[in-house]
Amino acid sequence: MVHVAAFYRFTRFDAPGALKAPLARVACGNEVKGTLLLAPEGINGTIAGSEAGVASVLDHIRGLPGCADIEVKFSTADTMPFGRMKVRLKREIVTMGRPDIDPAQAVGRYVEAKDWTALIAEPDVVTIDTRNAYEVEVGTFSGALDPHSEAFGDFPAWWEQNRQRFAGKRVAMFCTGGIRCEKATSYLVSQGVKDVYHLRGGILKYLEQVPEAESAWKGECFVFDERVSVGHGLVPGGLELCHGCRRPLPAQARRGPEFEEGVSCHRCHGETSETQKARFRERQRQMEAATKAGRLHIGR
Repeated sequence: MVHVAAFYRFTRFDAPGALKAPLARVACGNEVKGTLLLAPEGINGTIAGSEAGVASVLDHIRGLPGCADIEVKFSTADTMPFGRMKVRLKREIVTMGRPDIDPAQAVGRYVEAKDWTALIAEPDVVTIDTRNAYEVEVGTFSGALDPHSEAFGDFPAWWEQNRQRFAGKRVAMFCTGGIRCEKATSYLVSQGVKDVYHLRGGILKYLEQVPEAESAWKGECFVFDERVSVGHGLVPGGLELCHGCRRPLPAQARRGPEFEEGVSCHRCHGETSETQKARFRERQRQMEAATKAGRLHIGR
């Protein structure tokens, strides 16, 4: 069994570059894989490995400035969901394109998973899904609004165009693990919105803690690793991934004319050039050869 930990923390890192190498050494030294993002505004990531290995990395992270009480969402997988360990420096740990927004200073009101279902059922509450459109297609909360975003950076413009629709309403927002909705509530607070809420720990915490019989969640939750999606109890779902664009594949998409294993699907076929597709075909060929030889290929 592989242990998976997802987490983030908005905190001020004066020199995030100095944190990169020590963090990579701890992760690789404990055979932990995944992705960690470092930026002046904090840390964001998902890692996987043995229980002891993941614990060692988390102990190191808790020693970073402002990270002592970082919240972690734990789950398991039958096989390693990552091919390698990546520690990357970014301008933002979640890209909104608004460097003036600082969730470490002001955010909306946190709502615990156990209280979320009742909140979003209130008649004066509008619920907004802050994730990308392809994630919303996989699953969302009953009655939630979909901004049809291609990227999180689309949210401020969408809000400006639609804010009058929500006059007199309380606004509740959610996302996969809590990071996007936390930053989105910080943005709304900066815009003068007073009654704004967000789901603490995101959908993952809700699916972990709320029994399916009492849940307002419909479908599965897309996750950014080889599990592709999870359901209630964080059990891996039944979706596959297009390795051309890293977006989820509905079952019928594999039968469409635009689908080519490891190369393209109905969403991305027109988004990539023939040169890119040729590169993806070579990657797929190498991966199939590695699988046939019993070797691990980390190209994905």
